[in-house]
Amino acid sequence: MPSPRFCPGCGSGGLSRQCPVGDTHERLVCADCGYIHYENPKIIAGCIIEQDGKYLLCQRAIPPRPGTWTLPAGFMENGETTEEAALREVWEESGVRAEIVSPYSIFSVPKISEVYIIFRATALEETGQHGPETLDYRFFAPEDIPWDAIYYPAIRQILERYIEEREAGVYGIYMGNDDTGKIHFIR
Repeated sequence: MPSPRFCPGCGSGGLSRQCPVGDTHERLVCADCGYIHYENPKIIAGCIIEQDGKYLLCQRAIPPRPGTWTLPAGFMENGETTEEAALREVWEESGVRAEIVSPYSIFSVPKISEVYIIFRATALEETGQHGPETLDYRFFAPEDIPWDAIYYPAIRQILERYIEEREAGVYGIYMGNDDTGKIHFIR
């Protein structure tokens, strides 16, 4: 989202980038009223839903890259918990009602200022209807997943790791980014 041209506090055009007193980052600051405009990462919440050894993926109907596949996930809304956002996105994109089992991955992508929070979940109900952001949804066996058509590299990495852990029978909680990270196993 582009930076505002006018101050959200007073409406003046006196915004400039500077480091406010006591801060550690440059921000947009209004010269007229002192309003500080914070630009922070976006949070994407979603779920890995497994059913009979198959994984739920949604085919995108909207830009960017319609036709590609991803886990059901999307931007968190104001007033939601991460869990509520993840379950809402699953419902909106796939028509599947789900229940969260546990947190699974906190994956940062600093280059584009996004943080993915992915939960393990189980399907409670499959309605057969999906929302307008989805062309199709399916549960795929690992060998049938359209790996080359998964749009987001972060989602691909999360899903690949999950399948490896499922095959080993041990799940961890991953915290990291697209360069480095660590799996924390709970005993």
